[in-house]
Amino acid sequence: MTAVQVIIRDVVYILCFILSMQAMQALNYEKLLKKGHVRQAQVLYFLLVMALAWLSGSFVLTFLNF
Repeated sequence: MTAVQVIIRDVVYILCFILSMQAMQALNYEKLLKKGHVRQAQVLYFLLVMALAWLSGSFVLTFLNF
């Protein structure tokens, strides 16, 4: 893998992470969480954003044949 491919891959994953954060902010997930469990909710939010970013980034890179 060349340096250019690594840079493109990293940029795609970072963009997907940013887009995933924007998309997750549109959801009202407070009804699903217990009150007083703020730290656990933040960890869950971060893990969901990471999973969504990885899935969408992998899709884009596979689609572009990288």
